[in-house]
Amino acid sequence: MKQKVAIQGVKGSYHHGVAQSYFGANVVVDECLSFRELVSSLENKRSTDAVMAIENSIAGSILPNYAYIDEHNLKIQGEYYQPIHHCLMALEGQKIGDIKEVYSHPMALLQCKDFFKKHTHIKLVEDADTAEVAKRINNHKIKNVAAIAGKIAADIYDLEIVAANIQTNQTNSTRFFILNTEEEKNIEKKEINKASLKFVTDHNRGSLATVLNVMSDCKLNLTKIQSMPVIDDPWKYSFFVDVTFEEYKEYQKALSILEIMALQLKVLGEYKNQKS
Repeated sequence: MKQKVAIQGVKGSYHHGVAQSYFGANVVVDECLSFRELVSSLENKRSTDAVMAIENSIAGSILPNYAYIDEHNLKIQGEYYQPIHHCLMALEGQKIGDIKEVYSHPMALLQCKDFFKKHTHIKLVEDADTAEVAKRINNHKIKNVAAIAGKIAADIYDLEIVAANIQTNQTNSTRFFILNTEEEKNIEKKEINKASLKFVTDHNRGSLATVLNVMSDCKLNLTKIQSMPVIDDPWKYSFFVDVTFEEYKEYQKALSILEIMALQLKVLGEYKNQKS
């Protein structure tokens, strides 16, 4: 099957931009208006790979996506950090005072909340995707309504940027996972220096600390830890962690110990640290 990448959103979205940066400017994409549909695209072989946002430097982790990756046994093949520069865009000739409503993805609205505190006349409405709103405004020539999206969406859908860089934090960045359903790695083991793991510990005092000590003893650097409740076992938690390492053999040693210590251990992906 020819490579096709599932993205959340339409062309012009941040997911589309990451797909182009990671796979090439001419990448063929499957546009999905929800992460659930994105997962379905992979499982039903409509796409060979997928790009999925996992956390933002302002808004934090997208918790449901951890569950999607785990429950559907998706494989993390890589990561990509995308700087986010939100623009307010509308049909040509409109000013900020003309805008009555802004539609965008909930995460985009959250990342721009300080900007809209200064423009209380604007109603904020959650929508499925940033670029899809821009596309809709263009298709139906909707006045007095604006979208929040990247500059590429304004270019594609012929909208005018009313205000640029409206995100609260000017160093706003989103981390994306590159996913597929295959076990094999796209890179050699000697290049792998980061992994995403899921584990469950028992409910005894110090269980989590013991696991983290094993990682430290094996020279793994914990770069992220996220807990989520185990749905069918109240007050028990699963932990999703990212670790980096210099030697793959040290990482393998840690896995062999953790397989014995943890109630459950799952490797979600092994890949190259983009920030290394």
